[in-house]
Amino acid sequence: MTIITKGANTPVPAGLLRVAVCRRKAAGAPAVEVSALLLDAVGKVRGDADLVFHSQPVHPSGAVRHIGTGDSGEQLAQWLELDLPRVEPAVQRVLIAASCDDGTFGAVPGLAAQTVAPDGTIVVHYEVTDASTETAFVLGEFYRRDGQWKFRAVGQGYDTGLAGLATDFGIVVAEPRVSRGPVVNPGVTKVAEPPAGAIPAPAAAAAPTGPAGPAAPTAPITPAAPTAPITPAAQGSGGGRALGPFGPEFRPWSRSGRGNREIAARLPAGPVIVEAEHEGEGLFGIDVLDADKQPDRLVHNTVRSPYRGRSLAVAPEGRRLRLRVEAQGAWKVTVLPVSAARPIAPGETVSGSGPEVLRWDGPAGDLQGRFDGGRNAQLFCVDALDPGHLTALHEGRLLFNEMGRVDKTVPLSRGPVFVTVKDGEGAWRLKALPIPVLTTTAAPADGVYQGRRDAVVTLVNPWPGRPALLEYDIRGAGRQAHTVTQLDEYGDSDGEWMNGTRHGRRGSHLLFARGQERCTLEIRGTSKWRLRVRPVEEAPLLKGPVEGTGSTLLRYQGPPTLLRLFRTTEEAGYLVAHAMNPPRGQSALVADTDTRRRPVVGPVWVDPEGLCCVRVQAGDGVGWRVEPVPLDEAPVIGGRVRRVAGKGFGVVRHTGPETEMLVTHDYGPLSNLIPLIELDENLFPVRRVARSLGHHRIPAGFLQVRGLGEWELERRG
Repeated sequence: MTIITKGANTPVPAGLLRVAVCRRKAAGAPAVEVSALLLDAVGKVRGDADLVFHSQPVHPSGAVRHIGTGDSGEQLAQWLELDLPRVEPAVQRVLIAASCDDGTFGAVPGLAAQTVAPDGTIVVHYEVTDASTETAFVLGEFYRRDGQWKFRAVGQGYDTGLAGLATDFGIVVAEPRVSRGPVVNPGVTKVAEPPAGAIPAPAAAAAPTGPAGPAAPTAPITPAAPTAPITPAAQGSGGGRALGPFGPEFRPWSRSGRGNREIAARLPAGPVIVEAEHEGEGLFGIDVLDADKQPDRLVHNTVRSPYRGRSLAVAPEGRRLRLRVEAQGAWKVTVLPVSAARPIAPGETVSGSGPEVLRWDGPAGDLQGRFDGGRNAQLFCVDALDPGHLTALHEGRLLFNEMGRVDKTVPLSRGPVFVTVKDGEGAWRLKALPIPVLTTTAAPADGVYQGRRDAVVTLVNPWPGRPALLEYDIRGAGRQAHTVTQLDEYGDSDGEWMNGTRHGRRGSHLLFARGQERCTLEIRGTSKWRLRVRPVEEAPLLKGPVEGTGSTLLRYQGPPTLLRLFRTTEEAGYLVAHAMNPPRGQSALVADTDTRRRPVVGPVWVDPEGLCCVRVQAGDGVGWRVEPVPLDEAPVIGGRVRRVAGKGFGVVRHTGPETEMLVTHDYGPLSNLIPLIELDENLFPVRRVARSLGHHRIPAGFLQVRGLGEWELERRG
């Protein structure tokens, strides 16, 4: 995410973007109306259609839409959608403007503009910090530069309201004061060019206000369903019958019969739904016939009984819709307008068996599909069609095309979209889930952050200066293991933090180890994820033996100790333990089992001024047991004891003065590698005294042996 100040600019992805003009809820604050102006090379609109607002929500090109208002409970936002590849070459700039009809922008709290990618990532954020008496604002603009698109934070206000702003860009308004958006004078395409200097220039760059720099971004709000659907090109009137938003409107037409028959319906031209019911054995099929009464499109084809299904067809211009029914039993055919498609509500499950026509009017999201496989591993095929393509049914986007049982999630574009189950002769379920846009400025009241697919999310520390417990549930996309990477304040990677193979899909971790105010994570390779921030004091306390499965964070209150770690299941996955001591944030390896069941022992270092945590890291299904071990159980070398041996990770206490020892290690091709670590009085690793077999000077005190195979220390001299 890029935070910019007034006058600054930044590149944006040349794809589908959403823009939210946000404000905090406050009693008595004026309402804000948002609009977009598409400008040519001289900074003017080309006509009335180049203004997009709530009463004219779609630009003819489809490149810019006003998609409604969102309400998160604490914030409000009006949303625009920009499909930058579809912006016409003559359009050089797209202005994002706002107006107040019953107040000034100085009374609008938290005014900001955010650009959001389809996956919910905030691309750029600009907050207005200097509003006062203005009644209209150009918040920013998207403009072409050197073959790419950029966003500039303009921040230019108008005391003359939206009428004054609109006039400057070539729009003629009917009255000097505009209420709830501009009132366009019908038929006026463009006014004469203004005198030189009359076109507003972008504001000069300004430094961040105050020593803290720009304010933190506000949260974008998931947009509501579009206020007005796309209206396709006019279809045939069919004798003066109404033209609906997606196709012609007419009273349903129905015929019943038995056996083979040809039927014809006089309907207005355009897309329709053909609903069929059949009872009886044998094949049942319906074909749409062309002008020569030859099969043109198969809309139903089944041997199931009883059968009910819906498919899309196109009523032709200037002639009847002819259907050929082939059946052995009783049947009924009903032709419906496409407005009769079953709606898909966000978060609700739609179920059925056989073909169906559904409609989605929500924001971009995910579509979860489940299919029981039908008889003999049937085909499950689902398409998505934009309203403008309902007369070109072959142009649908394939969502599912699977044989047999299906449990899969696919992307779903912003509505209105028609989702057609073309093949699915078995029980199926579809569930549409909008992509949530997460807050990045304040910790949620319940500490829960969740989303779907890849994302960058900023977690806020509810207890600055203190660490926290992070509980995670991350589902990978297919067989791919997820990864979680920490990003610094510049968006650069601080290295991989977690992954599905070593940390499992579900578990807990230490967050804000140094007491940071926030932490930004990049989550990749996921289908769905949920993070919950809790007080670190809620982590289980390690007082004696503890057993568990997967990755878990434990608290330890006591002096420095040894810890025994071993596997309790046959699952041969990753299993290690680390000791972490916030607020210093330092971490040290306790022990690594090397996927084996043999118990290993390592040191738990304790900072007297910090909190000690033990992180057991394990893959899914890996069971483990940890238990504190007294320091005097460490093998001793010194005095009369000249030799000590072990296998895997271990801790040795050298009671004599620094002396030379022979270090040996037997682990196949890695026999030459055996790190030997000197520990301080708190059991923290301070330096490596040996890294390979041979003779080494070994100091007095505790030593950690990080062996993988059998090892031996023998005092020489």
